[in-house]
Amino acid sequence: MKTTTDAPPLWTLLGPGLLLAATGVGGGDLATATFAGSHLGTSILWAVLVGALLKFVVTEGLARWQLATGETFLEGLVHRLGPSAIWLFLPYLFLWTFFVGSAQMSACGVALHAALPVFEDARTGKIVFGVASSLFGVVLVSKGGYRLFEQVMRVCIGVMFATVVATAALLAPDTSELARGLVVPDLADLRGEGLGWTVALIGGVGGTVSVLFYGYWLREERRTSSADLRGCRLDLGAGYLMTALFGVCMVIIGSRVEITGSGATLLVELANLLLEPVGPVGKWLFLAGAVGAVFSSLLGVWQGVPYLFADCWELARRRAGDDAREPVVVDTTSWPYRGYLLLLAVVPMIGLFWSFREVQKIYTVTGAMFFPFVTIGLLVFNARARLGDLGNRPATVVALVAVLAFFSFIAVRTLGL
Repeated sequence: MKTTTDAPPLWTLLGPGLLLAATGVGGGDLATATFAGSHLGTSILWAVLVGALLKFVVTEGLARWQLATGETFLEGLVHRLGPSAIWLFLPYLFLWTFFVGSAQMSACGVALHAALPVFEDARTGKIVFGVASSLFGVVLVSKGGYRLFEQVMRVCIGVMFATVVATAALLAPDTSELARGLVVPDLADLRGEGLGWTVALIGGVGGTVSVLFYGYWLREERRTSSADLRGCRLDLGAGYLMTALFGVCMVIIGSRVEITGSGATLLVELANLLLEPVGPVGKWLFLAGAVGAVFSSLLGVWQGVPYLFADCWELARRRAGDDAREPVVVDTTSWPYRGYLLLLAVVPMIGLFWSFREVQKIYTVTGAMFFPFVTIGLLVFNARARLGDLGNRPATVVALVAVLAFFSFIAVRTLGL
């Protein structure tokens, strides 16, 4: 019988949640939070907390589903809706893969050009560094597997948060102003252009489709039973707390500088604007954190997206029979996984020749389309009649309905319907 002394140390539970945080915090989050801070100041800090909370609700629901049933979200769709669910999901996956790949490469290219301005033309730097980042990500994911990926991500997370938090601390206003921005929404922010920035900030915090990666990383960590739920909640709580902290810091940084740039020169101009308030050391600290943020996001996407395709491939390949409901164990050395990894790393390079701002915008739109879909699934699949004690409680249902309403609004608004 296991006693309380057999419980694992707390730090060992903080794995997949931190990986998810690092993956969800990318170039889009960095740019959106900075622009929002520049336009609205620290009065918008509360929106970061709301965004992180909404993503926590969804990811915690996905974890409860998987621990209760042993199935990933995609497996649950197929087993309850039939194989047609895969054929409906795959076209969306292909579309999102292209734009998320382009967005990650562009963000890495922009950040590395700002940190290492060896090219006179910012667009050239974005393309060259974007291609190099993509190929380096392929090598790390292919050669090292999950464990090397986890170790590299921990280093990136450390650099990202330490440097960005330090920069924000140097620029932070007094504590009373921060407190008001965190807990007292300013209704003036919800008018005109301010509404757009507020919505973008809430929706952009913590990623979109990438929340599905968490289930595969749980399997890598061998968390497979309802007894692991407490650890998952602690893990996700820590991950989304770090996500919120990063977003808050970027809003603070943005609130202290006047940003006029966009596209490939955004981080260059932002870093130069930081020279006066924080000096050369602060500028390079910020750039180191920005590079850590965008590369960790790219690496998480490169490691996680092929899981989705390989899972779909196996589910589509299976026929009705004894193994039809057996969990799919994705082999990261299999050709569906590695083949899709290569496609992800190469085909979206086309997007490097497009505007950084436009790529990030389209990526945000395609991601926003996903959340209403997954939220409806959680409302249906996680009903207490199905999962018992692990099912949705009334407060969870209210929170999921709020997520559904908000992201449906984003999808409709961004599509101009």
